[in-house]
Amino acid sequence: MKILVLNSGSSSIKYQFIEMDNEEVICQGLIERIGASSGIINHYTEKNGKYSEVTYISDHSEGIERLLGLLLHKEFGVIKDLNEISAVGHRIVHGGEYFSQSVLITKEVIDKIIECTDLAPLHNPHNLKGIIACKELLPAVKQVAVFDTAFHQTLEEHVYLYALPISLYKKYSIRRYGFHGTSHYYVSQVGIKDNNLDINNCKIITCHLGNGSSITAIKNGKSVDTSMGFTPLEGLIMGTRCGDIDPAVILHITEKEELTLKEANFLMNKHSGLLGISGLTNDVRELVKEMEAGNARATLAIKMFCYRLKKYICAYIGVLGGVDLIVFTGGIGENSDIVRKITLENLEWFGIILDEELNKEMKLGKKGLISAKDSRVKIEVIPTNEELVIARDTLRIIKQGSDN
Repeated sequence: MKILVLNSGSSSIKYQFIEMDNEEVICQGLIERIGASSGIINHYTEKNGKYSEVTYISDHSEGIERLLGLLLHKEFGVIKDLNEISAVGHRIVHGGEYFSQSVLITKEVIDKIIECTDLAPLHNPHNLKGIIACKELLPAVKQVAVFDTAFHQTLEEHVYLYALPISLYKKYSIRRYGFHGTSHYYVSQVGIKDNNLDINNCKIITCHLGNGSSITAIKNGKSVDTSMGFTPLEGLIMGTRCGDIDPAVILHITEKEELTLKEANFLMNKHSGLLGISGLTNDVRELVKEMEAGNARATLAIKMFCYRLKKYICAYIGVLGGVDLIVFTGGIGENSDIVRKITLENLEWFGIILDEELNKEMKLGKKGLISAKDSRVKIEVIPTNEELVIARDTLRIIKQGSDN
């Protein structure tokens, strides 16, 4: 059974085509610059290598039409007939309070996703474009929605509510939702298996660190707290997002700089974080090079990033009442030994001891423990695989439907 996994952005479509019998990625790719004068298609197959093209792609429907054409391509294709596509799984960023798990896409589900647009105006409308295009091009194929927020629907009320008038929650659903749920779920499950933990009696902290970063406290397999909130802006310092900040700071800056609300939002999301602190870049690899060369602002950016992460780790140890395993994932979490080292310094009191040699070796997609032999807490680097989570959930949902 073959599942097509789609992640539709504002001007892009990221995809994987997975054979579920052995969970092998048959092909994958990225269609970019949709609607621009020169779109870009990069398609990769394990068997025949890479296909690239620069061409005009008018909209998401044409993008997915081109994708389906590549699946059937004489040289770079992987199927002979579109009927070989068993189902399509879609990444949907925000499911609000409606969805605590993945669901078969129906008209009612689409309506609810549209209702959540106010909560994720930069994501949900574009995620929907992929769904609508597939309904047009693959009308007989079942589609499944997999939500970034679903894993965090186990947060308790005292955790997800903000200390605002409760009427605002009731009127506008203002609360903590959390994101990166498929990633936190995947790496926690792999970590449980790798370290022979009892899913009904384990305490895990997962650190998804990339241009967008979040950390989650997981108890007995369920999310109990997470750093991102109503939007992905809250929590850790990120590539271009400020993370936690005194809200009065923005009121002050908005007044002093005479910014509109839209401009203030852009400032916090696109010009802050590592980029804003360093004045150089949001790329941790470049910042580490600059830090090692003695650049003071690059050093400050890395120190601030790691300090905020350390504070959350320590806070979540308190929330969980201890910790059995800390997982690092995402582009930074998987590849930056420097970030992991600085973050975990001086946590020996908690039984968290890093093996510095193992830590240095762990990068470029490698997976394994980086904790010292005498560390009470296991520390593991696990490359995330959100597409596989989406594919597995899609398969589970369509099988449930066929069984009923």
